[in-house]
Amino acid sequence: MIAKLYRLRETEVKKVLRKGKPFFSYGLVLNALPNGLEYNRFAIVISGKSVNGSVERNYFRRLFYSTVVDFLETKKGQDCVFVVKAKTKLERDEKKVSESLKKDILFLLSKIDTKK
Repeated sequence: MIAKLYRLRETEVKKVLRKGKPFFSYGLVLNALPNGLEYNRFAIVISGKSVNGSVERNYFRRLFYSTVVDFLETKKGQDCVFVVKAKTKLERDEKKVSESLKKDILFLLSKIDTKK
């Protein structure tokens, strides 16, 4: 888990989803919005249709935060909200799904690093 400083609150997530610039990958959508701060903040939205139960959802949330921890200080001042697409089914038992999720996250983070 990352520090609370680097996480977005619910109202901030809604603002980023409304006004942020979207970037797309196979299973995820990233909405990014400049925040005027010296650090990046992150959030992930995982619907109940993508996973079976809160234990699975929290597992993928922890996986997400462990993946983005390296990007906390790379590009300054971005609020990033990742949304798992509804058609994407996440299964904890399948290693392939976890690797695919990590790959999508890293791909989308590289997209916002190249955009100015």
